[in-house]
Amino acid sequence: MDAPPPSARRAVRLVARREFRAQVVKRSFVVSNLIVLLVIAGGIIAFSVFSGSGEPDRSTVGVVGDAPLGSAVATAADRAGVPVEISPLGSADEGRAAVQAGDLDVALVPGDGGAVAVVDSELPSGLGAVLDAALAGQARDAALAGLGVGPETLAQRTGPAVLTVDALDPPDPEAGQRTALSVAALFLMFGQILGFGTYVAMGVVEEKSSRVVELLLSTIRPLHLLWGKIIGIGAVGLLQLAAYGVVGLAAGLGTGLLTLTATAVGVFASVLGWFVLGFAFYAVLYAAAGSMVSRQEDINSTTTPLMLSLFLMYGAAFYHLGSPDSPLTTVLAWIPPFPAILMPLRIADGSATTVQIVTTVLLMLASTAALGWLAARVFHRSVLRTGSRVPWREALGRAAD
Repeated sequence: MDAPPPSARRAVRLVARREFRAQVVKRSFVVSNLIVLLVIAGGIIAFSVFSGSGEPDRSTVGVVGDAPLGSAVATAADRAGVPVEISPLGSADEGRAAVQAGDLDVALVPGDGGAVAVVDSELPSGLGAVLDAALAGQARDAALAGLGVGPETLAQRTGPAVLTVDALDPPDPEAGQRTALSVAALFLMFGQILGFGTYVAMGVVEEKSSRVVELLLSTIRPLHLLWGKIIGIGAVGLLQLAAYGVVGLAAGLGTGLLTLTATAVGVFASVLGWFVLGFAFYAVLYAAAGSMVSRQEDINSTTTPLMLSLFLMYGAAFYHLGSPDSPLTTVLAWIPPFPAILMPLRIADGSATTVQIVTTVLLMLASTAALGWLAARVFHRSVLRTGSRVPWREALGRAAD
């Protein structure tokens, strides 16, 4: 007596498990991903090492003899926000030798009416104004002392004067990291959707050419086979994307290149979620495209329109990075499948509202369900046909019957 066919959920789960295992146990898959993970971590660490800490350069100033002048330079540097390290010097000759050897940027030698700044070729950026302010302050204090006004009396009589900046369009301190995360998300999303969508099409063609699909369809429905394959391969893509993201974030936060933990984790989570939606949207189409041919070398003939639409999405994403307020990308972000790649960027730069996020998720789910129904009919009608390629017009026409 024949065994009853498996339930829909069990059939999808069995196919998904088979597809997942078939991908992750491949030595090529494991080795290639280990190499990519090492490249990601190593590249971020190398960039951190060779780009420096990101702090402004600290100038070294040696002061000959006059201790109050060194204090005046340090005070002026603090007020100007210029990092300076002060070193005492025993003589002008010692200062000149230190500058010539590269141990000091400036040797300051007090003289009549001011001081002489000994440098190798020119003063470091911003340091000239600091030294001028320090010397002017010393001259003022000396003149006040001659009038019988000491520094303490001057400090008591001088009221506080604070400059308050009222910026009409204040800069976003997170803008640089948001942009970097957006670009990384863009490349990852595009590569993962294109790569694993192609895996779906190739898997369908392989089973069709080997006649395995005929055995599978004798026990399960085409729709269950379609979604099981998509879920299994999609899970591999999601696992790979998560691994890339975890290693990249860990390396970025560990080296100090990323300091906004909440922002980085939020962008990472949105990329994973939108990958699932974008992959599902395209995977059903790639599965249908794969069912229309019988040889691996013919896949490009049916998947070219899908690839072109992905490149169109890619171009729209780059356009958004250059013009985030563009009306074009603002409108496209509502139209499936563009939200799959535009919404992570809008979430990263803070331009996406909660209403837009929820609405576009629902639109992507609805459009994927509709395409899944149509793709299942194309798959059902085309996957058992061998020989010449089934044209899109014929496949869609047969599916509509």
